[in-house]
Amino acid sequence: MPLSWNEIKSRAVKFSKDWESASEESAESQTFLNEFFEVFGINRRRVATFERPVKKIDGREGYIDLLWPGKILIEHKSKGKNLEKAKNQAIAYSFGLTEAELPKYILLCDFNKFRLFDLDENIQHEFLLKELVKHVSLFGFIAGYEKRIFKEEDPVNIEAAELMGKLHDKLKSINYKGHDLEVYLVRLVFCLFADDTNIFNKDIFEDYIKLQTKEDGSDLAAQIASLFFILNKPPEDRLKNLNESLSDFPYVNGKLFEEVLPQASFDKEMRNILLESSRLDWGKISPAVFGSLFQAVMNPEERRSLGAHYTSEKNILKVINSLFLDDLNKEFKDIKNNHKQLLNFHEKISHLKFLDPACGCGNFLVIAYRELRKLEIEILRILYDPDKPQFNIKDMVWVDIDQFYGIEIEEWPARISEVAMWLMDHQMNIKVSEEFGDYYVRLPLKKIANIVNKNALQIDWETIIAKDKLSYILGNPPFSGKQLQNEEQKKDIEKVLSGVKGSGILDYVTCWYIKAAKYIQDSRIKVAFVSTNSISQGEQVGALWNELFNNYKIKIHYAHRTFKWSNEARGNAAVHVIIIGFANYDISEKRLFEYLDIQGEPHEIKVKNVNPYLVEGKDFAVIIRKNPINNVPKMLKGSQPTDDGNFLMSEEEKIEFVKLEPQALKFIKPFVSAKEFLHYQKRWCFWLVDANPTEIKQCPHLIKRIENVREFRLKSQKAATVKWAQIPSRFTENRQPKSDYVLMPSHSSENRKYVPIGFFSKEFIVPNSCFSIPNATFYHFGILTSIMHNAWIKYTCGRIKSDYRYSNDIVYNNFPWPESTTDKQIKIVEEKAQNILDARKEFPNSSLADLYDPLTMPPSLVKAHQELDKAVDLCYRPQPFPNETKRIEFLFELYEKYTAGLFSKEKHKKSKQK
Repeated sequence: MPLSWNEIKSRAVKFSKDWESASEESAESQTFLNEFFEVFGINRRRVATFERPVKKIDGREGYIDLLWPGKILIEHKSKGKNLEKAKNQAIAYSFGLTEAELPKYILLCDFNKFRLFDLDENIQHEFLLKELVKHVSLFGFIAGYEKRIFKEEDPVNIEAAELMGKLHDKLKSINYKGHDLEVYLVRLVFCLFADDTNIFNKDIFEDYIKLQTKEDGSDLAAQIASLFFILNKPPEDRLKNLNESLSDFPYVNGKLFEEVLPQASFDKEMRNILLESSRLDWGKISPAVFGSLFQAVMNPEERRSLGAHYTSEKNILKVINSLFLDDLNKEFKDIKNNHKQLLNFHEKISHLKFLDPACGCGNFLVIAYRELRKLEIEILRILYDPDKPQFNIKDMVWVDIDQFYGIEIEEWPARISEVAMWLMDHQMNIKVSEEFGDYYVRLPLKKIANIVNKNALQIDWETIIAKDKLSYILGNPPFSGKQLQNEEQKKDIEKVLSGVKGSGILDYVTCWYIKAAKYIQDSRIKVAFVSTNSISQGEQVGALWNELFNNYKIKIHYAHRTFKWSNEARGNAAVHVIIIGFANYDISEKRLFEYLDIQGEPHEIKVKNVNPYLVEGKDFAVIIRKNPINNVPKMLKGSQPTDDGNFLMSEEEKIEFVKLEPQALKFIKPFVSAKEFLHYQKRWCFWLVDANPTEIKQCPHLIKRIENVREFRLKSQKAATVKWAQIPSRFTENRQPKSDYVLMPSHSSENRKYVPIGFFSKEFIVPNSCFSIPNATFYHFGILTSIMHNAWIKYTCGRIKSDYRYSNDIVYNNFPWPESTTDKQIKIVEEKAQNILDARKEFPNSSLADLYDPLTMPPSLVKAHQELDKAVDLCYRPQPFPNETKRIEFLFELYEKYTAGLFSKEKHKKSKQK
């Protein structure tokens, strides 16, 4: 019976190690080849001949270094010799062999390099001596294993996720579902991985399915059940007459196969899906695939309601590098030449503890564990000499998966994260084996990552791990915005955010910030979360960060400004995110990562402090205000029709309506929403404020529309809207200016350098998709359309994805206008503002969307804006602003100066009221 693959690998490691250290003088070809055959449990003398004489094609006699007739021909050369020449020599020798003697393989070797030719498949493999352990399966024919015909193996990628998704759907369709289905698939994923990574003997799982089950799949479920049972049995407890196809599987333990599951059922198609999955090279798996795998088989509606956004490995590294890895690498670099300090450092990293309180499939924990193990290998390289007899790598590897903790509300991803940690542990053990020459594997599994299947927002995290033992919290909590939260999530928010002022506007992700802030009080724990950029923009900033600053003394240590990520998982949409690292204590030097291109790479800036808008500045957040902080006209939100479209008409609809009912023309006004304003479109509305009821009654088609509005409002779930059914001829919210005004659209593309604004007469009805500033002057227009105000917009307004969502109570009312301006400065700004309107008029057929597109903006308009920007900058200070960062820092400082007095006035006012 052939040696087990584990034994062969152990021998391969020893063989490589022995011959790597052998001197060139002592290196002897026949000894090398004899020992090479012993790796596979074969006595070379019984099967192969040295110096086999043969007549070459030219009739001259030659000598084959080694020939195993019908199997392999080996030409062995001195170290560094030309192997191409040896190949030609071997081919020439083959012409002198009988048909029965012709080899299926030719192996060329020079003590350090192997080059194997598979003549049946016309495939060449080349690798170094130290890599032999990774390629021993190529020589299975020497050990006595039947030759396998391999197709080129694909790396495990989204194809694997999709295949497992298909299998999930098939099993679910036969009513195999819930907990049983989830555990079943996780076990299959483990087996597929184990089959390609030396946990199992190479491909025995695939062989087991292929050779031990019927093609129609009718007995596959029973055979898999037997396998799961065996994987949970130590060898000494197994039946003595167990079939070899099962006895070769190792004891896995780790509770992965402990639970007895109901037997599933397979058909031919399902069996083929499993076989197709097994042919992929799961040994090349990326831990990020587990996230994709999970996402691929989730119901799309479920995925959205859970707020699941899976992070790529690259973006996970953005979190962990700044959170702990950069510091550890720096410390290692500083002390690596001091043996005692390095020993202490090794012990330190073996005691670090990590928690992901929304761990999903465990991607963050898996990558963090991998990076910690890689650092440990660097330490071991320096600390220990593998050639010394006392060296035992099993005693030297201290970092283990039980240093990692996770909380996950859904059972299946919780189970996947456990398996993912085991698989990463095995990958790193293989790297240790390759690095230090000892075959190292942790089987049976004894330690597990501490993953609990619970709702992180409903439990005390100290029941998972005491905070005095924890080092870091990290992760990617669910993002669900207010409109997308389900009932359970609303209960979570109510529990966690109770007492937080303004919590009604906060996204679900903010619960993790508050929960973490409470947990880390009076500790040195560092936290880093990936989040939607909404928590660093708009109204959420004041509600969240004032709470974190004032009640929990949180300090931001580092942050990645908005960037975009997406991955290959099925149905995954692009998400605009930030990363914020924080703690309950301050540090002297913070880090900001800025993205010139949100899809590109960041550049790092060292700063003294990071504020919640993720720029350098003091810790503060602008709050919702009813009035501007400066003496400027008020900004009003536009009027809201709440009419189901009955008051509104396109240009064509207006023309047709007037033909039917010309007497209604007097009630029709131009209607300018953000869309019409930006895209140069015409729209109209019925405006019946102060209209004569008798005249309305003379318009039956208009009366029908009013009736439709009434019926629509009566069906509403909102009491206020139902009440407005009593006055169906009016907009539910009438804030139409009584004078000419400046219009500001509430939404605008982030691609525009300037948010377009414009002047309108009071005859133009402004809806709730825009804001109006009645009685605004050209000076006000000039300041608001300048780069100064647009910088403020960029940092303080909310977003829809990456587009701006303007507001009067956050953006406009908190905007710091110039502190003191002369009449001359005001006049210059007004002139430059008029120049912008004149430049627009040069292109009467172009929409503002086209005029302000960065790719098509006319030079004359660009120049007009640049001149205005200079004039506005001079209203703030005589020195120019070198960049946007300095501009926004100046505005934040000015805001603090203005509001300091307001805060004291408000406190005084409240005390008088009391």
